[in-house]
Amino acid sequence: MTRSIGRRSQLAALGSGAVLLLTVLLASPAWAHVTVHPGTLPAGTGDIELTFRVPNERDDANTVKLQVYFPTNFPLLTVNVLPVPGWAATVDTRTLSQPIQSGDGPVNQVVTDITWTATADGIAPGQYEDFPISAGQAPSQSGEVIFKSLQTYSSGEIVRWIQVASPQDPNPDTPAPVLTLTGASPTAPVPVATAPASGATEGIAIAALVIALLGLLGVVLLCLRGRRAGDRADGRDVDGSPPPATT
Repeated sequence: MTRSIGRRSQLAALGSGAVLLLTVLLASPAWAHVTVHPGTLPAGTGDIELTFRVPNERDDANTVKLQVYFPTNFPLLTVNVLPVPGWAATVDTRTLSQPIQSGDGPVNQVVTDITWTATADGIAPGQYEDFPISAGQAPSQSGEVIFKSLQTYSSGEIVRWIQVASPQDPNPDTPAPVLTLTGASPTAPVPVATAPASGATEGIAIAALVIALLGLLGVVLLCLRGRRAGDRADGRDVDGSPPPATT
């Protein structure tokens, strides 16, 4: 009876480990969304740098174009594009009916969209590319700056990263990159707006995956050890054969 309960406990632990591992694996595709870095800045920050990170989610096609649309309700002033080897950038602008005053004087034109087109092979499967821009000043009001984006593959497929999270759909399938502008703190230093080598969320998810794998391995070893001990208690060898007869 005790042996049966022990094995049930081991099987339950094994099932829990498998569920945790499956949960982490199913959550992994969220890393592959087109994103903007940093994701948060104080409103009104000057001389910012934003980076659009684009992973390739397909196994049989390269990413050959990225088009990012800039919102009109939260315009970024004096946008410049950092050259990316293997890509050509096209910047579209519009003229404002009323100029916006900036630290460098009035601005009467703002960027509406930027298109990066591959001049070589583009982004291969299993790879990603960063597309940096700089802006003279972020909008002075707090809120969300939504950069709806189109990702084009060499197969002709276009993935539209244009969905906005809502209470009804907090985790849309193809979310648009979002920069959150917070109220500026008079005492807090202004952070340097650079793209991280790897996001904190990805690091936490990877750590959880490693822990899940180690836990699952430990449960398997315990099950094997318990089985061997039970076989010895029954008077059998580890391979299940009865012990040799004694004279």
